[in-house]
Amino acid sequence: MSQRRLFAALIVLMAAIGSLVAEDKVKKTDDKDKTKTAEKTPAADGKKVSLKWKLEKDKTFYQKMTTKTDQNMKILNSEPKQTQNQTFYFAWTPVKQDGDNWILKQKIEGVAMDINIGGSSISYDSTKDTNANSPLAEFFKALVGSEFTLTLNTKDQKITKIEGRDEFVKKLGQANPQMQSLLNQILSEEALKEMAEPTFAAIPNKEVAKNDKWTKESTLELGPIGKYTNVYTYTYDGTEGKLEKIKVDTTLKYTSPDDKAAANGLPFKIKSADLKSTSASGTVLFNPEKGRTDKSTYKIDLSGNLNIEIGGQTTKVELKQTQETTVETSDTNPLKK
Repeated sequence: MSQRRLFAALIVLMAAIGSLVAEDKVKKTDDKDKTKTAEKTPAADGKKVSLKWKLEKDKTFYQKMTTKTDQNMKILNSEPKQTQNQTFYFAWTPVKQDGDNWILKQKIEGVAMDINIGGSSISYDSTKDTNANSPLAEFFKALVGSEFTLTLNTKDQKITKIEGRDEFVKKLGQANPQMQSLLNQILSEEALKEMAEPTFAAIPNKEVAKNDKWTKESTLELGPIGKYTNVYTYTYDGTEGKLEKIKVDTTLKYTSPDDKAAANGLPFKIKSADLKSTSASGTVLFNPEKGRTDKSTYKIDLSGNLNIEIGGQTTKVELKQTQETTVETSDTNPLKK
């Protein structure tokens, strides 16, 4: 594979990992699990509201998650630019309650991708029959219809178990056999739990007053890609119409993989990196009547340098990336409108 194609693969991979980080915005733990309760400053009237998820057996809800990524790199004398627009459609069905645990089914209903790398475009939309044949299109197509069975502990809004991982990885590997080894490392059971938890974990599951704060820490291990550590500070900002507003401030730090992890699955090795968020914030709108989030928006700016080794030669990569994610929840399937 030529150096140009290797760099293109790097760009696509970094954007995809950025999407995982965007999805992993809301993992929750308590003091023993690294969660800290920050200062509490009630509003003057002391009014409290209940921010708690409500699940009902066999009542499916749907989510549309849209992510836009603008990425600029400087590699040697080249400055490739990438834009990526992606939309995922999910269906969630509560199946059974067992004490504090809920069993849920999650299904990927649809996928739409539009990626532009240095003027070359790749598009896929599972709702259309006009998709061009390509390895990436086959990979995106394999995502649609994938299902997972998850166990949610409603005490701390954590996913404690996930089923369907092996079938999922096998399905994606059949679409792109060259990625099978890498998929096995990146799409671990823990990583899939992390990607599912954001649907529930932003909500504290308790009563709060205006300006109450709580913090959460999340770590996403991605094998040869490295590790992302996020710390989120949430602030209840009061009522907005019929919804309750939560402000989100985020700090993100990237750690490059160790030598053993870096040697597995990629045609290049990330030797070192200094990537950090320069700006990261968002809002969550919670619907107390329905007992679920109505809409959430996040924006994060990431920048820094990576040292990449290809064929024994180390090359410096300068990266600047802006990513915006919106998640909308509804009672009806948006794909059937």
